[in-house]
Amino acid sequence: MSEQETLDSQEKTDSEPQETVNKEAIKDVVGEIVDDVLTEETVTENISVEEVQKQLALAEQKATEQSDKALRIQAEMENLKRRTQKDLENAHKFALNKFSKELLPVIDSLELALQAVEGDSAEMQKVREGYELILKQFEAALKKFNVEQINPMGEAFNPELHQAMTMQPSEDAEPNTVLNVFQKGYSLNGRLIRPAMVVVAKAVENA
Repeated sequence: MSEQETLDSQEKTDSEPQETVNKEAIKDVVGEIVDDVLTEETVTENISVEEVQKQLALAEQKATEQSDKALRIQAEMENLKRRTQKDLENAHKFALNKFSKELLPVIDSLELALQAVEGDSAEMQKVREGYELILKQFEAALKKFNVEQINPMGEAFNPELHQAMTMQPSEDAEPNTVLNVFQKGYSLNGRLIRPAMVVVAKAVENA
């Protein structure tokens, strides 16, 4: 074997382990890089899921808050609507309240005038009939607009509708019964305009 051949053989022998070492080292490095990448991807994936869950929980909380707020606003609007409707109904029902009160003294005067008419003469009879006719027309007009008369003669005293002027002992009437009506009361659509002024019976005290 020549010297040149010997050198070539030596170089070939020296180069083969070097190539083997390089390949193994490359495999190790690549493996480490792959492991690192996989680990990073896994960590990144875990963080992303947690973040998404956090954002979803926050979104659900905000949605619930907005839903509750919307329900409260809707309830307030419904209450406002009902109150407004009630106010409008009351405005229509009791629009004549003040006007009715102004008419009551006129009716009182007619009733007093009717009671003051005395005598059985034809002239007095005509006067009485005239007063009665005017009084009936007034009462009919008021009733047409739901103004009701309160005349509790003989009824049990009701403090919500009657005003006691005095109490009087009576053997013929039950205690707390209306003995006399000084002035009739009136109501408009169930609301009291004026209470009836009454005398109330009480038990007779034994000596």
